[in-house]
Amino acid sequence: MKFGTKAIHAGVKPDPTTGAIMTPIYQTSTYVQKSSGDHQGYEYSRSHNPTRTALQESLAALENGKHGLCFSSGMGAIDAVIKLLSPGDEVISTNDLYGGSYRIFTKIFVKYGIKFHFVSMADPASIEPYINENTKLIWTETPTNPMMNIIDVEAIAKIAKKHNILLGVDNTFATPYLQTPLDLGADLIMHSATKYLGGHSDVVMGALIVNDDELAERLAFIQNSCGAVPGPQDCFLVLRGIKTLHLRMERHCQNGKTIAAYLRTHPKVEKVYWPGFEDHPNHSVAKKQMRDFGGMISFTLKGNKIEDATKILESLRLFSLAESLGGVESLCGHPATMTHASIPKEDREKVGLSDSLIRLSVGVEDAEDLKDDLAAALEKI
Repeated sequence: MKFGTKAIHAGVKPDPTTGAIMTPIYQTSTYVQKSSGDHQGYEYSRSHNPTRTALQESLAALENGKHGLCFSSGMGAIDAVIKLLSPGDEVISTNDLYGGSYRIFTKIFVKYGIKFHFVSMADPASIEPYINENTKLIWTETPTNPMMNIIDVEAIAKIAKKHNILLGVDNTFATPYLQTPLDLGADLIMHSATKYLGGHSDVVMGALIVNDDELAERLAFIQNSCGAVPGPQDCFLVLRGIKTLHLRMERHCQNGKTIAAYLRTHPKVEKVYWPGFEDHPNHSVAKKQMRDFGGMISFTLKGNKIEDATKILESLRLFSLAESLGGVESLCGHPATMTHASIPKEDREKVGLSDSLIRLSVGVEDAEDLKDDLAAALEKI
């Protein structure tokens, strides 16, 4: 099946008891057994739930994977990945990543004896000096949050395979519509399903997709044992969102291109970060591994004044000032004080995350209205 067909049909089937075309919300905690241990595959909803099963199968199909696992949040999914490790193990992570990922790495897991190296992965060879016998995981985002850097997943995967290291890719910004990292050699994919997969800013959820049976079994053990699982209502909402993922992503990409081009010509804008520009440092990689370039954009202002960024954010009307991204509505944010506030200022600035940087999640509204909204806000400074 092509992607749009998979988005609508993969992993789901009419309810066998009623013929309902939409997957039912199995709002139950437990399941009746014919005899002790004689059940229909479901014992307790922390372990398995039919609504969650349908979603996990759908996500696996979209990413061209074998196994999907859903969690109560994206951070719950990342937590499960790091719990694969043991004290003394080391992780090489991209140095430009979501602030919540940085926080759980440095504030939670470091104290359990896991060491993290934060490295620019624009050149895949740059990770080689950090690899040793204790390295067990390479963690990437592409495009990165919020600097929109592109990482060559296939090249990183070759390095990881050579050293027998797991490669995890946060695919939240791209979604499986734009890229499928398992096909490029990654071992596992993480999604904050809260974002584009759900698509309507009404659910919080995380997901992991893998091919390896043993890895899936280990993650499923953690999922069940630690219990960070989503409820059936949330699974239903993400299943519903996935059915229009391909349609929404087409519009997000179209609008992203329009807004990025507009901002780049504005006299008050210093720099626009968007991988669709031909002079983006890794545009050729983006073009190779992505179907299109997405609706996430970051930009900085001339003068780099935090008060100017604040004034713009407070003046926007269609771009709502809020955490998160990937909904049908456009959002704006200030990473330095919002999503990435947990990262020390000196570390933020090393990757170019300045005080005036604004991140946009371009929605599916009319692009001309979004341009007018930005023009009016930029006039305030």
